[in-house]
Amino acid sequence: MLTRMAAMTQRFTLHADNPQRRLVQQAVDILRDGGLMVYPTDSCYAFGCQMGARDAVARIERLRQTGRDHNFTLVCRDLSEIATYARVEDWAYRLLRAHTPGPYTFILTATREVPRRLQNPKRRTIGIRVPAHPVPLAIVGALGEPLMSSTLILPDDAIPLNDPEQIHARLRGQVDLLIESGNCSIEPTSVIDLTAGFPRVLREGRGDVAAFA
Repeated sequence: MLTRMAAMTQRFTLHADNPQRRLVQQAVDILRDGGLMVYPTDSCYAFGCQMGARDAVARIERLRQTGRDHNFTLVCRDLSEIATYARVEDWAYRLLRAHTPGPYTFILTATREVPRRLQNPKRRTIGIRVPAHPVPLAIVGALGEPLMSSTLILPDDAIPLNDPEQIHARLRGQVDLLIESGNCSIEPTSVIDLTAGFPRVLREGRGDVAAFA
C-alpha cells in the first residue's frame, strides 16, 4: 500500500493544563486535512488521526507494523459520545462512568458508525477511551468527533516513546504534527474487555484494575 510521507513535521508546544486555543485549532486543521499526529495522553504518547483518514491509518499500521487484528482506539470527549460508536449495556456503562476520564481503554462491540477497517476484523470490536488530559480533550472537542488513536510504540521497542526530542528524531518526516506537553508515562492504558457480559482485564497498565478483578 502506498502512503504519503509528511513533507515536514510541525511541532507545537501546548500547555498541559490550559492548551492554547489557537494551537488546538491549528492541530485540528491538520487532522481535517488527513494528517497524522503524535500527542500526549494521561498514559503515554500516542498516534492520532481522524477516523476517516485512510492514509493516516495506513501510516500508523506501517510505522507500528501492526497486523490485521490490531485494536484501534477511539478517543472520546466524554461518555455522551460513546453510545454512537459502541454498544454499551447498563452494567458496562456504570463501569465506564466510574473510571472515565482515566488511563483505561475499554473494548466494546462497535456500531455501524465505526469504519470497518478500524474494527477488530474477527470480533467487530473497538477500543473506547476518555483520557484525563486537557490536551487530547481540547483537540477532540474542537474536532467535533472522536480521534482514532494507537499507542506510540515502534517495532522492536519494549516501551512507548515518551521524550519529545527522541520522538522527533525517530519520526521526523513520517508524521505531520508532534504535540509536545512534557514527558508522559511509559505505561500504556489498562485494557478492559466489556464484550463478554463481565469485565476481563486484557492488559494491566497505568490504570488500577482492582475494580475489574
